[in-house]
Amino acid sequence: MKTPHFLYIETYGCSANQNNSEIIKGKLIESGLQLISNPVLADIIILNTCIVKEPTENSIKQRIAELETLNKPIIIAGCMPEVRKSWLRRKNIYLLGISHTTEITKLIRRVIENKYKESEFLEKSKEIKLNCSKQNKNKLVGITQISEGCQGNCNYCQVKLVKGDLFSYPQEDIVENINRDIKQGCREIWLTSQDLAAYGLDRNDKTAFTNLLNKVLAINSNFKLRLGMMNPNHILPIIDELIEIYKNLKTYKFLHIPVQSGSNKILKLMNRKYSADEFTKIIKKFKNNFPEMIIATDIIAAYPGETDPDFQETLNLLNETKPDVINFTRYWAMNGTRAAKLEQLDRKIASRRAAEVQKLHLEISLENNKKYEGRELVVFVNEQEGTNCLARDENYRLVVIRTEKNILGKKLKVKITKAFSHYLLAEIT
Repeated sequence: MKTPHFLYIETYGCSANQNNSEIIKGKLIESGLQLISNPVLADIIILNTCIVKEPTENSIKQRIAELETLNKPIIIAGCMPEVRKSWLRRKNIYLLGISHTTEITKLIRRVIENKYKESEFLEKSKEIKLNCSKQNKNKLVGITQISEGCQGNCNYCQVKLVKGDLFSYPQEDIVENINRDIKQGCREIWLTSQDLAAYGLDRNDKTAFTNLLNKVLAINSNFKLRLGMMNPNHILPIIDELIEIYKNLKTYKFLHIPVQSGSNKILKLMNRKYSADEFTKIIKKFKNNFPEMIIATDIIAAYPGETDPDFQETLNLLNETKPDVINFTRYWAMNGTRAAKLEQLDRKIASRRAAEVQKLHLEISLENNKKYEGRELVVFVNEQEGTNCLARDENYRLVVIRTEKNILGKKLKVKITKAFSHYLLAEIT
């Protein structure tokens, strides 16, 4: 193969995957390669993949089939190579495992020299995805991964098969990575992993996570910290310390805590290590301290064994806790997971329940947002495209401003003119 000059990349999945693509892009540019937005003109195509849901995986497979018609080398990165390597083994496809993200240029060299060996880029390793050259998708947002893998063993989760057990990155490397982002102009710092609150538990250090957060918040710079997903069972032992962390003015009052089901029976079948009551207890304690805090949660509808009363318990839980964001999905049987071997519910039942959660979500979020109509808020503008600007308030609530002015990166006082389920519309005061 001739030496490539132009590369094209597509990204699917979570904020960690987005950060992996930022690292890949940084490595490519550092090597003198050029990124382009048209796969037809590219010498090599890179897909950074996700397998958390069957519809996502199917759409990626369809996309791979489309791109194969271009007869160009395709590098498949992300989660898919780890669990779908047999399906992916064919002409012009090269696999980059999840723990080899920083070796993208090495893989390209192997392809050019016709020395590519799949095992070299799929074997498990403890890769630390920090302090690399990277190209941030948003110049104002710096994403830092603090660990790989998790301590859970949920019966439905395919990601565990990919990422394995928890591996916490060194604190000094995390803080250095954040400092690098801040020096590059980032005003928002996102911490991400499969479960932030589990950080350090692989070393049996139960204070590691809050110690890390205090070190991050002690950085002498003007930035806002957004914490990613944390499971209830790992929040509970440190909830008082976490609340103190959230009291810091630098911390967005945003809590992503997945519950998955309101039925304790279903949580046990899922092998989740907490109860619905414990989830509710956490929400109430945070809300007592931060009444306007944004609560985001995840729901799986129609898990195997879920009855109508079980599902009603989920609806009751949502009505009681009123989360602002509900990431919901109907259950999909993922190959290789224990839950895939169970008797599946009828698809009509699954679709109906998912639709009910969606309807309730829109009602709750609109009800929550309506309280802000007519109010003034201080917001930070972190995205702008033409006259459409996206901003966030202290609670990471999405505020849309339409203006001809360039206000990107500015802190502004706005008045909320109208509330919608997913955002607030505002004008500059």
